[in-house]
Amino acid sequence: MSKPLLEVAEVVRHFGAAFLEVYGSSLSLVQKTVLRALVLCRTAALGGHLEQCDNPTCGFQRPAYNSCRNRHCPKCQSLAKARWIQARQQQLLPIVYFHVVFTLPETIARLALQNKTVVYNLLFQTAAATLHSIAADPKHLGAQLGFFAILHTWGQQLTHHPHLHCVVPAGGLSPDGQHWIPSPHSKNGKPFFLPVRVLSVRFRHLFRDALRLTFQQGNLSFFGDLARLSDPEAFRCWLQAACRPPWVVYAKRPFGGPAQVIDYLGRYTHRVAISNHRLLKIEDGRVSFSWKDYRHGGVTKTLSLQALEFLRRFLLHVLPTGFVRIRYFGFLAHCHAADKIATCRRLLNLAPASLLLPTPPLDYRTLYLQLTGASLDLCPICQQGRMLYHHLLPAAFPPSNRSPPFNS
Repeated sequence: MSKPLLEVAEVVRHFGAAFLEVYGSSLSLVQKTVLRALVLCRTAALGGHLEQCDNPTCGFQRPAYNSCRNRHCPKCQSLAKARWIQARQQQLLPIVYFHVVFTLPETIARLALQNKTVVYNLLFQTAAATLHSIAADPKHLGAQLGFFAILHTWGQQLTHHPHLHCVVPAGGLSPDGQHWIPSPHSKNGKPFFLPVRVLSVRFRHLFRDALRLTFQQGNLSFFGDLARLSDPEAFRCWLQAACRPPWVVYAKRPFGGPAQVIDYLGRYTHRVAISNHRLLKIEDGRVSFSWKDYRHGGVTKTLSLQALEFLRRFLLHVLPTGFVRIRYFGFLAHCHAADKIATCRRLLNLAPASLLLPTPPLDYRTLYLQLTGASLDLCPICQQGRMLYHHLLPAAFPPSNRSPPFNS
């Protein structure tokens, strides 16, 4: 992949100080830390090392600065993503997988912004309970599922749009764990998952009850135009109205097998709110970026926002410290995944998915090459030599200084 024209970090460097003047009092420490990390990432401030081409006729040198490794940084996800995918390959079954998306309606999403940890946890819990309960019903599947879910909080225009991507195998273990129960097929012969309408109704009811209980326990906070919801009667009426329309549960086209799942994982797992490659220009105090209009066939369009509004939207998607955005359920839960996966493979009489896929390399440079298409070793000048470590470059910015560098 070619180098992006612009980076989110450049927007922060140009407009970070002005942004803090307007929004600084309302930002969390985590959000301010993200701004700082983006600006310092892969700069002399974090230190690094000098690399030199081993070709005697070349000898080209370049600094290789350290990454910030913040999970919201667009530049720091490739290696983490490659390592995560490598670990997931050992858990994949060589069967069809379904892709199910649970979305919170806009009314609930507004509350989630003020209660990220609480509401996002409820989203995970109720989506998982929905899948488990419907799948366990003998009328539908009568099996124990195993799946993982990935939280995304953004839409294509950087608006707040919290939803869960769930990847679910086409079948599950029998209640006694002694048989594999495959998903049925539709009339046209294609694998069929659980009925979407049933999932949608169950999800809405479970989330409504869980949110009501959370309110009764005093675990929700209300600010600004939502402050009125602290009154029990106002909250009851608001929740009733929010749960009146149908909620969206969308079952996408099933994956054909583990190779397709790996391709999906590579695109979704460690994605941030916007990649640097979508940025087009910074001009007259505005940031322009590309977005896909999925309501009109996925047509690529351009959106221009005031720079401060762009940063405001970007920071909407910063997760609380320690919040886990990829979670595992059923027979994929970490506590017993190894044993359960071995049982599934034995019952299916199938080889591990890793045997059906290219063996992932252990060296991070090769992993990076496979994922990005860019070599970390090849000399960019002579295209023949290898870039090797020469000497250490100490950090130029004291790590104890936590003030934003764009405001100094």
